[in-house]
Amino acid sequence: MNRELLFWFVFFPIAIPGFTQTVVRVGAFPNITHAQAMVGKANGAFEKALGSGTKIEWTSFNAGPSAIEALFAGAIDMTYVGPNPTISGYLRSNGEALRVIAGAASGGAALVVRNDSGINTPEDFHGKRVGSPQLGNTQDVALRAWLKAHGMKPTDKGGDVQVIPLANPDQLTMFLQRQLDASWAPEPWATRLIHEGNARLFLDERDLWPAGQFVVTNLIVSPKFLREHPDTVKRWLTAHVDLTDWINGHLPEAKKSLNAQIQKETGKALAPVVLDEAFGRLQITYDPLRSSLVASAKSAYEAGFLGKQLPDLSSLYDLGPLNQVLREKGKQVIQ
Repeated sequence: MNRELLFWFVFFPIAIPGFTQTVVRVGAFPNITHAQAMVGKANGAFEKALGSGTKIEWTSFNAGPSAIEALFAGAIDMTYVGPNPTISGYLRSNGEALRVIAGAASGGAALVVRNDSGINTPEDFHGKRVGSPQLGNTQDVALRAWLKAHGMKPTDKGGDVQVIPLANPDQLTMFLQRQLDASWAPEPWATRLIHEGNARLFLDERDLWPAGQFVVTNLIVSPKFLREHPDTVKRWLTAHVDLTDWINGHLPEAKKSLNAQIQKETGKALAPVVLDEAFGRLQITYDPLRSSLVASAKSAYEAGFLGKQLPDLSSLYDLGPLNQVLREKGKQVIQ
């Protein structure tokens, strides 16, 4: 390659005939339940796996429904997101807008109560104000299902428990102002509310699930992008699996990298005690834990978020690319 061509390739790589660059636009949240995304951003694992012919454009979200709207709008191609926004997005698009291609995290959510709220038993939630990250998101649905299981309803369903969808950082402010009595929050926010918001753990959501496992984050992709760029998706999944293994095998180093990325994106790192405690309620995994998503779908349906029929999720998963990666690595495939 002569000097003139090299100059144009370096500074204008997309414009030169014969050279093309794939762009993959990916969503993630700056929290520990999106650990592969945060660590991969910090150490360049995805760029290394995809190679110089692919450019990654990241978008940060606070809650799942916003990420799904971005996928609908064509603003992103893939995103790390919770199960209930995944389900609602799949159904709203008649199964056309997204596919689950891997899991990312299990656990990592809890119901916490303000120490001076007067809440000591489930019955004490009558008349209380309880936060969730966003209407219809994974923790919002879990909260409503738990209330129903204990004979209570939110005020929007004729009950006396005020469920207040509110961004996680704002929940901390409202705890300190005594404007929220409790919250069903993802990590690290549940732990931050405990350490910074005068709260205590009331329920670890893992206690509600078989073997303590339930999906809190999946990796989803636009079917159009999957069809047009299968090699890019496979390389991404290779990095995703490698990051999962590395995080689980190098927790101290992984948590440090994760915390540095959270600080970069939010302006504030997590206190070490918060990071350690939050990670203790979380499992990083590439298994999408399909059965727990089906159970979440039933809860969302019963909460009135999914229409008049229990949804058919038979085409929601496309685990072929993930299983190809797992076979190549000598790992057990996901059914």
